[in-house]
Amino acid sequence: MRIVIKIGTSTLTHSNGNMNIRHVERLCCVISDLKNAGHDVIMVSSGAIGMGIGKLSLREKPKDMPTKQAAAAVGQCELMYTYDKYFSEYGHTVGQILLTGSDLENTERSRNFKNTVERLLEMGALPIINENDTIATDEIAVGDNDTLAAIVTAETESDLLILLSDIEGLYTKDPHKFSDAKLISEVPAITDEIRSPAAQARHSARAECIQKYTLPKYAMGTAQI
Repeated sequence: MRIVIKIGTSTLTHSNGNMNIRHVERLCCVISDLKNAGHDVIMVSSGAIGMGIGKLSLREKPKDMPTKQAAAAVGQCELMYTYDKYFSEYGHTVGQILLTGSDLENTERSRNFKNTVERLLEMGALPIINENDTIATDEIAVGDNDTLAAIVTAETESDLLILLSDIEGLYTKDPHKFSDAKLISEVPAITDEIRSPAAQARHSARAECIQKYTLPKYAMGTAQI
């Protein structure tokens, strides 16, 4: 089975931006075991900006684009160093792929991306994908890594998409903001009712992704580590 696993910043870091070492170690152990069982695994990992905030000892999440991009530049190095360190302990090699929305929209670059992923998997490596936050702006950004993970799942013809998050699943509204938000436990089909909360999300790219791509089996839940 080919599996895409998206890991959110809240799973990788503490609220102050410092790495949650116990979570990262456990994740690398579980994902390594999936590979040992014969599954192809592709990771979509957030965390670059969050780790950069911790590494640079910033007091709060930056609001201006240049500082966000600077934090991403520092944090991406820390993120990949961490993954390389822990996956190496289980005998697995990682490869980094950074993308922007324009890469996925361009036919040639999109094809090159898919070829790279396929070859990495053939060679037994673990592709770790993230949006290139150091250069991404509103005009060329994918939107968020949930959207990126869905696109990667479709483009690589994967069988299963798993989103690790601090939210239990798909809600009618943002549960952090609305107490009356209700969990949608099962989505048998993409309907207008399902598209509505996606369209109201922080990034409209989520709604566009739902309309553009037909996704395989999908799972979402909190990371219990």
